[in-house]
This record gives sequence, structure tokens and C-alpha cells, in this order.
Amino acid sequence: MDETIYVNLRRVSGAKRFTLRVRSATRDVVLTMPQRASLTSAREFAERHTDWIGARVRRLPQPVKFEPGEMIPYRGAPHIIVHRPEARGIVWTETSALGADVTPMLCVAGGREHIARRVTDFLRREAAKRLRQAAMKHAAAIHVSIGRIGVRDTTSRWGSCTASGALSFSWRLILAPDFVLDYLAAHEVAHRIHLDHSDRFWALTRSLAPHTDRAEAWLKAHGAGLHRYGAA
Repeated sequence: MDETIYVNLRRVSGAKRFTLRVRSATRDVVLTMPQRASLTSAREFAERHTDWIGARVRRLPQPVKFEPGEMIPYRGAPHIIVHRPEARGIVWTETSALGADVTPMLCVAGGREHIARRVTDFLRREAAKRLRQAAMKHAAAIHVSIGRIGVRDTTSRWGSCTASGALSFSWRLILAPDFVLDYLAAHEVAHRIHLDHSDRFWALTRSLAPHTDRAEAWLKAHGAGLHRYGAA
């Protein structure tokens, strides 16, 4: 079956050759090209590698929408989205026990057309709340102040810390296990003392979050997959 795949061009002054990359987080293709290379050459390069591009795009995990019946992770545990149109409230968690099977559920009230937005809002609120709790805990442990804490839907990094102490995180960390979220909070708070990734920075981060290496390994193995949830 024919398919159309759009390739984003990126000119880089230091690039010596053409390179292709399929990004899992944004589900797109990037062709990096030397600054002075022609668009014709870039197109020819991409066309020569259409089989490679197509194979890798098809290997990307399928997007999972926020709709009834879909299974999504919440704090590292799979939850099934259940629509409760007549119920009061907005979004809440429940556990359904049928014999030996226990199924965690993410229940959503109201009209079906509001489910995706309500689930997203719930996850963002929970991420903001838990990240703030974790960041405040780590900041108190090393006696530093922190500023505003925000959550976004970033694709290039899980968190950031400005020189003034403002912290920003990906809301998708609420999909990961708690130890991963806690590690990212510790990582950014440690930047209040070391605005680099020196040995001293990592020593401080590990003193705050002894599970640092485990969390880094989890993100390397599963982090990109978190971006497929809630896709349009």
C-alpha cells in the first residue's frame, strides 16, 4: 500500500554528510544536511532510502488514544480507561476485582467527547502535584530554594532547571513508575547547586535519589514509548 512520509530538513553548518533519523517521540523523520548542500541532493538522498525510512516508521509503536477501552500506564501501572457517563466527578481511579484478576481503572465521567481532554487534564494535574511534592522534598534535603514548577509536553528533555530556580518537567512522567518521577525531580533540583553534569552533580543526584541508575535505565528502555499515549 502506498504511503506518504514527510521528511523534515535540518541544515547544520558542521554536518559533513546527509543523515536520516526517525524520532519515536515526535513520530517524524529528520534529514540532517550540510549547510551548502542543495535541496535536490537532499531529496535524492531521501528517495534512495525510502525502504529504510518506511521500515522504521512502520516499526514505531502505534499511538494510543485516550478513549474507552484503551490501556494506558499511570504511575507505571497499566490502567484501562472506563467511561462512566452518568457518574459524578471528572476523572478518578478504581480497582475492579473479578476473582483472582485485579484491573486498575481510570474512570471518566461526562460526555464521550470530553474523555480525551479530561484524561489529559487529570494526568497533567497529577504530574504537577507529584513533581512539586518530590521537588520540594529534595530541595529541603539540600537546603536550596526553587521557583515555579511547570509541566509541559516536551519531546527533547524530561526536565529543566533555570539559573533562577524555575523547574519544568514533562507531564508524561506521571505515566512512568514513581521512582522515575522522583529521580527526575532530584536531577533538576541538584542543578540548583551544580548547573552542569559533572561528577559532583551526579554524586549529589545519587545522594538524593539512590535509584538514579535504575531510573536512567528505565527511561532509556521505555521513555520514548511514553509519547505515544494521548496521540490524536
